[in-house]
Amino acid sequence: MFNLFRRDLILQKKMMLIFIPFILFFIIMGTSTTLIALVASVFIPFNAFYYDEKAETNILLNSLPYTRKEIVASRYIGAVVYMLLAIGLTSLLLLVFNQSFTLNEIAIGATMFMLFAALTFPIFYIFKPGYLMIVVLISFFVFLFIVENAIPYVMENFTTLTEFVLNLSTVELYVFGTLTILVVYGVSWLASTIIYQQKAL
Repeated sequence: MFNLFRRDLILQKKMMLIFIPFILFFIIMGTSTTLIALVASVFIPFNAFYYDEKAETNILLNSLPYTRKEIVASRYIGAVVYMLLAIGLTSLLLLVFNQSFTLNEIAIGATMFMLFAALTFPIFYIFKPGYLMIVVLISFFVFLFIVENAIPYVMENFTTLTEFVLNLSTVELYVFGTLTILVVYGVSWLASTIIYQQKAL
């Protein structure tokens, strides 16, 4: 499975040259750290899907000595690995450019990425290649809009849940958030595996 991760990095080595200027643009523009972390995390995993869609590599991947379960697993595990690398590099760039940020902002950005990935990854296994990246791009902006408006709505209309969350300690909040996103990510992983195993190429 390591070779599948390596393949993504090799295929995207030219795109990686764009990554740093891309992130620097957001830093210079004074974008929030949470959004920068989210965008940085999205860059590699979704570009890998875009490349596969463009090159129609599903048939090639399935001709290699990997099961469909392993191919899906490489996407989900790889997304987390690339997210950690992207956030690490982004944090370094923020420090170099003397931009203040908190671990809480980084954590929220990472959580938003994993939630977005969990919601969109199965789409790549449901639909045929063609316009998936356009759909995902639109979904990304819709996702940002919903998240931005959902939090105030939940806080205003679900007071019991809001009070429960606010009464949690910092450690409990991190544990609760981590477990919740891991469950959502795991369900998405399982769904993608089932869909891809039954899909005819």
